[in-house]
Amino acid sequence: MFKGCGTALITPFREGAVDYESLHRLIEFQIEQGVDALIVLGTTGEPATMTADEKCRVRDFAIEKTAGRIPIIIGAGSNSTQCAVDAAVAAEKAGADGVLIVTPYYNKCTQEGLYRHYYAINQKVGIPIIAYNVPGRTGVNITADTLGRLADLKNVAAVKEASGNIEQISEMSRIAGDRIAIMSGDDGIVVPVLSIGGSAVISVASNIMPSYMHDMVMSYISGSQKQAMEMQLKILPLVKALFCEVNPIPVKAAAAFMGLCSPEMRLPLTEMSDAGKQRLHAAMTELGLVR
Repeated sequence: MFKGCGTALITPFREGAVDYESLHRLIEFQIEQGVDALIVLGTTGEPATMTADEKCRVRDFAIEKTAGRIPIIIGAGSNSTQCAVDAAVAAEKAGADGVLIVTPYYNKCTQEGLYRHYYAINQKVGIPIIAYNVPGRTGVNITADTLGRLADLKNVAAVKEASGNIEQISEMSRIAGDRIAIMSGDDGIVVPVLSIGGSAVISVASNIMPSYMHDMVMSYISGSQKQAMEMQLKILPLVKALFCEVNPIPVKAAAAFMGLCSPEMRLPLTEMSDAGKQRLHAAMTELGLVR
C-alpha cells in the first residue's frame, strides 16, 4: 500500500449523477495496468460536491468491484473531527484497507489541533491512516515536528505530502522517515521525493498512465535511478498540463480524450477551457496516450 503508485481516482459523472458504469471501467483499467493501490473519494474524486449518500455508495461500489485485488484507501477527511472519525469508522466497516485524512480545511487550526484531530481518528480505527498535507488547498500545513508526533500514533502509517516544499519533506524524512511512509502528493516531484526517503506517490497522472507511474517509482526503488529520473523529466509537460487548471478538471478531460469517462464536472468546477484542452491533448499526443 505504501510502495509504488496509488491512483487518486476520479469520480465520473453523467447528466448530474455518478456514472457507475464508467467508474467500474476506471477501476478495471487501473488494476489491469498494474497500479499498486486505489484512493477513492480523495480531492481528485470530488467528494466536496457529492452528497453523503453518494459518497457512501461510491465507497461501497469501489470496494466491491476492487474485490481485494489491490488495496483500496478511502478519503474520509473533514474539517469536523467528529465527521472525520465517523467517516473513517464507516470506511473500515465497509472493508477499506486504509483511510486518507486531509488536514482540517478552513478552520486553520494550530499544530496541536492537527495532532488532536489525527489522534481522535487513530483511537477509533484499526486500519492504516494516511495524513494528507496539502496546504495550498486547506490553509494549514503539517510541520515536520508535528509529523514526528503523528508517527508515534499506532495507526498513522503514512503521509501524502503535497506541500511542494522539498526542504520540509526532507526534514520530515529526517525526523520521522524511519517510522512513517512518505508518499509524494505531487506528480512533478516524485523522483526528488523518493531521493530523500519517499517510497510512493499518490498520483493524479496515473488516472491515465498507471503503468508508467508505477514503473517510474519501482525503477527508482529497484536501483535504476537514472531511468526513473529520465521518466520523471519526460512527463513534466504532461504534468504541467494536468495542473494548468484546477485539479481534477484537466485529468477528467484527459480521461475523456481516452474514452474512459465523460469530462463532466460539478459546479463550482467547470469543464476545461478550449485552450487548456489543446495544451493537454498536445502533451498526451507527445507521449502516445492519444492520437
